[in-house]
Amino acid sequence: MNQKRWPALLALALGAVAIGLTEFVPAGLLPQIAADLLGDEYASARSDALAHAGWMVTVYALGVVAGAPLIAALTARMPRKRLVLGLLVLFVAGTVASALAPDFGLVLLARFVAGLPHGAYFGAAGLLAASLMGPGSEGRGFAAVLSGLTISNVVGVPAITRLGQAAGWRVAYLVIAAVFALALLAVAATVPDAPAAGGSPAAELRSLRRGQVWLVAATGAIGFAGFFAVNSYIAPVTTEVTGLSAATVPWVLVAVGLGMTAGNALGGWYADRNLRRATLLGFAALITAVAYFGLAATTPIGLFTGAFLIGATSLFLGPALQSRLIAVAPGAQLMGAAVNQSAMNIANSLGAALGGAVIAAGLGYRAPAWVGILLGTLGLALAAASFSLDRRPPKPSSPSTSSPAPEPITR
Repeated sequence: MNQKRWPALLALALGAVAIGLTEFVPAGLLPQIAADLLGDEYASARSDALAHAGWMVTVYALGVVAGAPLIAALTARMPRKRLVLGLLVLFVAGTVASALAPDFGLVLLARFVAGLPHGAYFGAAGLLAASLMGPGSEGRGFAAVLSGLTISNVVGVPAITRLGQAAGWRVAYLVIAAVFALALLAVAATVPDAPAAGGSPAAELRSLRRGQVWLVAATGAIGFAGFFAVNSYIAPVTTEVTGLSAATVPWVLVAVGLGMTAGNALGGWYADRNLRRATLLGFAALITAVAYFGLAATTPIGLFTGAFLIGATSLFLGPALQSRLIAVAPGAQLMGAAVNQSAMNIANSLGAALGGAVIAAGLGYRAPAWVGILLGTLGLALAAASFSLDRRPPKPSSPSTSSPAPEPITR
């Protein structure tokens, strides 16, 4: 099994590489997209056209938020490998449609469709990876899949962005579709068949009635927004605060990606050893890293080390938050994993919006770091509250009730 395990894990991670490309490449190609699809507006009001083209990013995130719980509920009884293959087919179709759609409205529709399988893919692929690695390896399983996302940010996104700038954004998206197709073939060839986890649509939906599910989702959406508040504005910090050229920005993003790679590997290992400690320590480390970035980004050394640290601490938290949501949704593993992806996309939108708001208020390009500290602190408080509820004994329904209490969640 060990010899067959690693090709299967690499195939699942390749799907995450492609997801990273389709999610993050539009940000670097917005001028090309706006010039092609919004030509008249771009010629008369460039900034307005760029803001309009930014809906490419927004509607994808909306697709993720909508698709993750919906697909989790509808596919509860589907074998995990078949589900992953179906999700990759949907990725290929949505990405090809994005590249070939003739007008902006149809491109937005295709982007929404391409976002639908995002959360369910990370959930189903992470569960498959965890089963391949054996019992008690949920954190490392999800980290193995998330490693594709970190590799995508370090290598793939800069490369595809450069290709799109040279050959056109549509060519870039056709290449991304080809990566999805390659992942589809790799999963079909290397991942062993695995049955569904034994859940049902009703059980998946019932998990949404649990207060802990919403509390942990809020923990990720609010706490992780601290990372996005800072990461969304690294480019102006590099040029306006540190005083470096725009050509330096990709290298700062590489530092973030390298930090993500290191943090993801360590976070997956630690989450399997002690999930509570990994979560609380992860938030504390993220708060510290964001504070360091805000204080030290005035110098090149502070900028690069701070960028590495916020990347490392954010992805250290990633496997822990994913495992935690699964733990609080017993009998609905896929829903727990998928809801985490919805929470991360809400975090992306929330962090970027709040970071932009303090910049627009004239507080400077380092102000998002102070927002990030506040959001991270709220996330830490919510995480501590969630774990404290695990230890609270359930209230008896009546004095005469003698049925045993349910076991507390310990992971």
